[in-house]
Amino acid sequence: MAVLVPDERPRRWKLDDIVVTDPPIIRRAIGAAAIGNITEWYDFGVYAYFEPTIKKVFFSGLGDTAGTIATAGLFAVAFLVRPIGGMVFGPLADRIGRNRVLATTMILMALGTFAIGCIPSHASIGIWAPILLLVARLVQGFSTGGEYGNAMTFIAEYAPDRRRGFLGSWLEFGTFTGYLLGAIMVTVADAVFSDDQLLSWGWRLPFFVALPLGIVGVYLRARLADTPAYQQLEQEQEDKEKQQKSEGEAKKLAHLWPFALVCVGLVLAWNVTNYMLTAYMPTYVTDTVHQHGAGVSSGTSQVVQIVVMVVALLTIPLLGLLSDRIGRKPIAFVGAAMLVVLAFPMILLVRASSAVGVFAGLLIMGLALICFSSTMPSTLPSLFPTDVRGAGLSISFNVSVSLFAGTTSFVMSTLVGATGDLNWPAYYLIAAGLIGAVSLYFLAEPNGRKMWGSAPAAASEEEAKEYVSAQGG
Repeated sequence: MAVLVPDERPRRWKLDDIVVTDPPIIRRAIGAAAIGNITEWYDFGVYAYFEPTIKKVFFSGLGDTAGTIATAGLFAVAFLVRPIGGMVFGPLADRIGRNRVLATTMILMALGTFAIGCIPSHASIGIWAPILLLVARLVQGFSTGGEYGNAMTFIAEYAPDRRRGFLGSWLEFGTFTGYLLGAIMVTVADAVFSDDQLLSWGWRLPFFVALPLGIVGVYLRARLADTPAYQQLEQEQEDKEKQQKSEGEAKKLAHLWPFALVCVGLVLAWNVTNYMLTAYMPTYVTDTVHQHGAGVSSGTSQVVQIVVMVVALLTIPLLGLLSDRIGRKPIAFVGAAMLVVLAFPMILLVRASSAVGVFAGLLIMGLALICFSSTMPSTLPSLFPTDVRGAGLSISFNVSVSLFAGTTSFVMSTLVGATGDLNWPAYYLIAAGLIGAVSLYFLAEPNGRKMWGSAPAAASEEEAKEYVSAQGG
């Protein structure tokens, strides 16, 4: 099996064919997509960092280990419905536009998060408390299934070909900002409220913040037209019947399975690392390691993880900019190699009883993660042609996250609890790194290439003229 290259007929492009998007519009598009990601992942950050508190509120009748597994299970269950969200919202975005779908998913996510803050505790309504939490998490998972793949598509189709790495990296800047805001809110709540206040009502406040964030995101997205690539596609297909288009989508997706497999592998490596760091490590450092006589305090752990996320936040755009110069694959390969070679050292450091050791371990994990975070938003959309990009990317992305990545916290809690082996996170990261490396081998370098099925995109008229001149036209 050779490197996968998009199946497109060669074409000579004229100056009028090149898509030129004004920089102010591009900045607004990036901001609208990023604010959506902040809202989406703010909740996941709040839930992950509040897991010990959520365990006490919703699973007070269970033992410590069973409560931890149940709380992690409810975190993971949202990912089980993400493929359904991807299958609904991905094809829908190919039919009615990226922007309308993204506004819908943001509203659903904000309402689901807000609803969590309204659920009474297990002490008040018994078994209905975790059942209602399950329903809210399913709404969040369903909406997220349509959010992230379409947000990547949205930015990639707006971005000029030569700047897609840098501009795409801002989507993950939004992701880490959401996680960071969630971590900060939880840390402040832990510091300000007493244990009784936190368990009775204080834990609810961070979840309520999602609603105004969602309203701002919907407003920003409502001010934008759909992407140039989608508008071009819409013009080309305006005379086709929708039934014919649906059948064409299904047939085309069936032929794209090698590209979908590469997408699944890359998403697995990226998101296993992501959820290991952001969803499992907060519990691992404060609860799991403590049960074995090591670790640091909850407050120290939260501060250390916030610092790691700040470093990642500031570094992601720089790596995105670098990827526009040296390519996406070299940077992603570094991330995969770090997972394979440094998995055991980073976990051993995290298990230390000093803040410096924990910081060093989490920082190594964070640096491996951002090698993927800075490159994948501009890489994954290139694996699918414009007319089925929303469907292909959303389904592939969410199947991978649902089966392998989003369940990381639950699987790790279960395996560590059952075996007592604290090295399971290292085993998992090594496997993810190997799968990522193999997937990268089959990936054609997307840097500087136009999007599959779309006209070339330039940042200015001068850049468009350079493109035409370079092909001898």
